[in-house]
Amino acid sequence: MSTENITKGENEQDEEFTYKPPPEKTLKEIVHADDEDESLRKYKETLLGNAVKDVVIVDASNPKRVIVKALALLVEGREDITIDLSGDLSDLKKKVFKVKEGIQYKVRIDFFVQREIVTGLKYVQKIYKCGLQVEKMTQMVGSYAPKNEIQSFTSTVEEMPCGLLTRGSYTVKSLFTDDDKNEHLKWEWTLELKKDWD
Repeated sequence: MSTENITKGENEQDEEFTYKPPPEKTLKEIVHADDEDESLRKYKETLLGNAVKDVVIVDASNPKRVIVKALALLVEGREDITIDLSGDLSDLKKKVFKVKEGIQYKVRIDFFVQREIVTGLKYVQKIYKCGLQVEKMTQMVGSYAPKNEIQSFTSTVEEMPCGLLTRGSYTVKSLFTDDDKNEHLKWEWTLELKKDWD
């Protein structure tokens, strides 16, 4: 969260981005493209690991490519504030995450990728106070191959606003999406900005 306000409407697209994602390809198509090039094949094996030989499925009951497990607020010198995203997301609206004003922090997202490569993952966060959007943040997460291990992305350092007028309760709408506009997870939570830690 920064002190800069975002004036774009909720449904307005970011027109300044002209990037067009490449056509979607399956993992099998990527692996077998340029099969005759030995060095390229080895390079792909290094990047993709076991996904080259086997279809990686972490949770067969979940059809999504990306399974988001947690979001954590990392503040130096303090225990991480972690939001568990594997349960009932409606419970998050009832819980308030209290944070000190003016702190520097990073956001870490923990997730699994299964079945296919996912390209252009993004974390989008819209913050509202008294029903009005006060900020929108988009963090480019990147492209990931399927793995049986959990994968993580950590943002650059951000700073919470400070001052009497910034204190209070904020509604945060979070979305984990990708270049193909797949919504891997969408959730809402409450952040309370305070003068000091409890």
